Amino acid sequence: MAEKKAALNEDLENVITLKALVDMGNNKVIFVESDGDFIDVIFSFLTMPMGRIVRLACKSSVPVEIGCMRNLYQSIAQFNVHKFRSVACGLMLLLPCNAADCQCKNLKLKIDKDVPTRYLLCSDGCFLSYYRDIRCPSCGSLFSRGTDFPVDNTQVGGVFVKGQPRLIITDDLQVISPVSALSICLFSKLGVTDSKFTEELTFNMGVQEALNLLMHSFVSKTPLTEILLKNEQIPSLGDVHSSQGISIHSQMHGDTIDEEEKNISLKLVVSKSKKIVCYAEAQEDFFNLLCSFLTLPLGFILEKMQNVSWKGCLGQLYKSVEDFDEQYLKSNFHKELLVNPKLAPGFRYEKTLLGIEETSFYYVKSKLTTDKSCIPDNTSAESVKLNVVDPKSHEDRDESAQGFLKGPATFTVTDNLVVRPLSLILEMSVLQELKVPFTDIEDHIVHVGKREALLLLVASFVGDSALTNTFIRGLGEPKQEQ
Repeated sequence: MAEKKAALNEDLENVITLKALVDMGNNKVIFVESDGDFIDVIFSFLTMPMGRIVRLACKSSVPVEIGCMRNLYQSIAQFNVHKFRSVACGLMLLLPCNAADCQCKNLKLKIDKDVPTRYLLCSDGCFLSYYRDIRCPSCGSLFSRGTDFPVDNTQVGGVFVKGQPRLIITDDLQVISPVSALSICLFSKLGVTDSKFTEELTFNMGVQEALNLLMHSFVSKTPLTEILLKNEQIPSLGDVHSSQGISIHSQMHGDTIDEEEKNISLKLVVSKSKKIVCYAEAQEDFFNLLCSFLTLPLGFILEKMQNVSWKGCLGQLYKSVEDFDEQYLKSNFHKELLVNPKLAPGFRYEKTLLGIEETSFYYVKSKLTTDKSCIPDNTSAESVKLNVVDPKSHEDRDESAQGFLKGPATFTVTDNLVVRPLSLILEMSVLQELKVPFTDIEDHIVHVGKREALLLLVASFVGDSALTNTFIRGLGEPKQEQ
């Protein structure tokens, strides 16, 4: 087997070296070998909030559409700041904080480093804020003193992976230990029958390539081939078909969650002949739910759709972490950061339909951490826990207010999640674009509980007909309010 070297267009001072076994006949990466630095980078994808991923996608040279998420992101970006409960609310959605930031600051390749999260302590050190020039609710001082974000002592020897193991990553981002690879006859499983047609190439992966790898992983089963061998034709994510919507409904992991009162309602305008949702009219509580999608870490979404068929391969990455041999991970805490990621403190929408929790910050020996194992045995967690000022309520004196938006307000929401304050012009243009006459539409009132919220999240992620796939193809025909 011949060996060649290949270099990507990247500053060699900040790269990770990958050894790839390449099928030269088909111009395809079979798998790569790398140490823990690369594994940490791809595992970190699972911790990234969707708002930051979509922001990177908007700036990237790789034109990837992630379902309806870009439309939702751009709708929020265009909103008048006065529509939000505080100035911070818009920043929370467009640049949400990563609850695993303590760990991800130590990655060798940081694909999301342009606008790092800031951490500010009040003068008494009793409250933490992400944003400047607001007053501490306890001591009344302005948050203006930024803390240098520390590296806690759990960071020695890697970020998520212990030490520097040599692991195998397949083209569709399955991560396999060498021992497991031998036991499952990896070569034959991956279609390698003759070593004469394979070559070993060495690549240097930098920040831009790592970012492109993430973007390709949303829409391709072969992202390593496309990035390393420059086969970069980007497939379109497209829309899920009708049968796919039923698949989301019947297979979605976690669909046995107990129902709670469905207290979010919206009016759907449906085409009777096409059986699609043309648009919806909704109150601020529904839009708040949509906004919260951008605060969610990628791993949380993937956990909810493990059995959903879609074009990307990030589900393979998630499953690899879930099944990963614990001897290679630093601790169960680090595994939980990836397979059961939480929100940064202060980012949870109060109507907890999605069932995600917030993490907690602890201030131990002048270091900020989310890892309880850093707390000395003779110290209680509560005594070092830092309270976080709710960013959503900085300028809102209404103690009963919830979410990111001021109310009452009504919005027009299209099937692909373009959102505007109630707009008859937008509604007319949607009907014209869909070629749906007035005689073909009817109104339906639907209600959203936990089940519908999770279905809507998945539908928003995998296709561009989120409302249709949630309320018609996923749940059956919408029931009209009597």
